[in-house]
Amino acid sequence: QVQLVESGGGLVQAGGSLRLSCVTSGGFSRNTMAWYRQGTGNRRTVIATVSPTGYADVDGDVRGRFTISRDDDKNTVSLEMDDLKPGDTGVYFCNVRPPRRELWGQGTQVTVTQ
Repeated sequence: QVQLVESGGGLVQAGGSLRLSCVTSGGFSRNTMAWYRQGTGNRRTVIATVSPTGYADVDGDVRGRFTISRDDDKNTVSLEMDDLKPGDTGVYFCNVRPPRRELWGQGTQVTVTQ
């Protein structure tokens, strides 16, 4: 069964750091992988992507603070989040880019307090 499992979220004060991990069931080495955030609404927006060759890109709001990476040998996609802000609060999901409905997992909650 193909699946993606996110972990690493938590409660942190503004300025703190978290590292999110997405462990896949494998078979995504040719896919662009992405992290998405679902804020107060139900809409999920992409915040970071990494190509099969390792080219990484992040949304302007998190540029300089978030870093996405992948390790296809370990079937893992990571998101290092530094200098967190309350606006970063939300549920974080990983998926391919563009996302496939059947790959959405439970996500991991990130809450940033003042």
